[in-house]
Amino acid sequence: MRDRALEIFKAGVAAADPYQAVDRALKAKPVTASGKLLVLAVGKAAMRMAQAAVEHVSGAEVIVITNYENAKDVDYAKVFAAGHPVPDDGGAKSARYVITKLQALGQGDQVLALISGGGSALMPAPSEGITLQDKAEVNRLLLSCGAEIGEMNLIRQQISDLKGGGLLRIAAPAQVRALILSDVVGDDLRLIASGPTVAPVGTREQAVGLLKSYAIWDDLPVSVRAHLSTPAPELPPLPQAENQLVGSNPISVAAMKQVAGAATVHTGPLTGDVAQAAEIVMKSGTGITLFGGETTVKLTGTGLGGRNQELALRVALLAEQQGWGEGWVFLSGGTDGRDGPCDAAGGIVDGGTLKRMLDAGVSPEDMLANNDSYHALQAAGDLLMTGATGTNVADLQVLIRR
Repeated sequence: MRDRALEIFKAGVAAADPYQAVDRALKAKPVTASGKLLVLAVGKAAMRMAQAAVEHVSGAEVIVITNYENAKDVDYAKVFAAGHPVPDDGGAKSARYVITKLQALGQGDQVLALISGGGSALMPAPSEGITLQDKAEVNRLLLSCGAEIGEMNLIRQQISDLKGGGLLRIAAPAQVRALILSDVVGDDLRLIASGPTVAPVGTREQAVGLLKSYAIWDDLPVSVRAHLSTPAPELPPLPQAENQLVGSNPISVAAMKQVAGAATVHTGPLTGDVAQAAEIVMKSGTGITLFGGETTVKLTGTGLGGRNQELALRVALLAEQQGWGEGWVFLSGGTDGRDGPCDAAGGIVDGGTLKRMLDAGVSPEDMLANNDSYHALQAAGDLLMTGATGTNVADLQVLIRR
């Protein structure tokens, strides 16, 4: 059953192959540029997206910005490796380089932007007066307060020069075409990588309201509070871009269904707090049930883990409480191969998980209370380890229950 769950999960990851997604889009509509062409690939899937693009264009300058796990030197592009989920100096360096290249473009030039999940942290361009360290602290606070991805990106857009359509303003008058691989539930293009080629989600005032509602306003760096408290300047209308979605979570769930055969696909995405998501999983019947989406975790402990690992641990505990016995397996994993700030993609648990933890001297309840799902699952041998996949379309889950 564990092998079967892993096979189904891998089919979902394969369906999000960035190379195939870009290749299909550029075959359907080739790139035409009368002047200079800049190919900018940013996100966890940037390497594979750029690899596909260069086979369809010639004479273009190619920039790739991706996370350290996926970065590699290639002869057709200048590659930047940067930190994720917390922005670092590598990302700041890449953003400055990109801004310089965008500013040099003119009428008749074109940008082919290849955007995937993770781009928000990987290409940080803090607004004037805000340091990279300030922005990293905002990210840390957002990741720990339980905010939804849409709320986080609304806030991030208001303290960045590239997010929320900033790339379009800097590139103007050059035309921008974006091929987008979605890691966001609902595929709102404004939220993917914080929307560098689309309009912002909201306003500074809305950002302040959200930060106060999560009780982290007073914890923000002074520079960020000052920036958000200052009325935004009047700007001309945002230049238009051609944005195209080329891959998404629902596409991957459909691919899992094809491999799973007689399976039930959960209606709607699996979102919200992991505790609530675990309760939803537990309502599934027998057979195979498939899920896709992205949950959130509110950190109260000091342990290591991520939303998929914590979801798997919670399901294991609930299954024990509800007397599911041995005949079940649950897998929850990030399609990018990394769940939170660790090397696991998620977790794969079954009816023997808790016993293996206890035999290893680990209390699953204590570990969960400390947000330490990583070490709990590690003790049971239940970490899902895939390595970096080169793509990112949020999370996938498989429940098999006899």
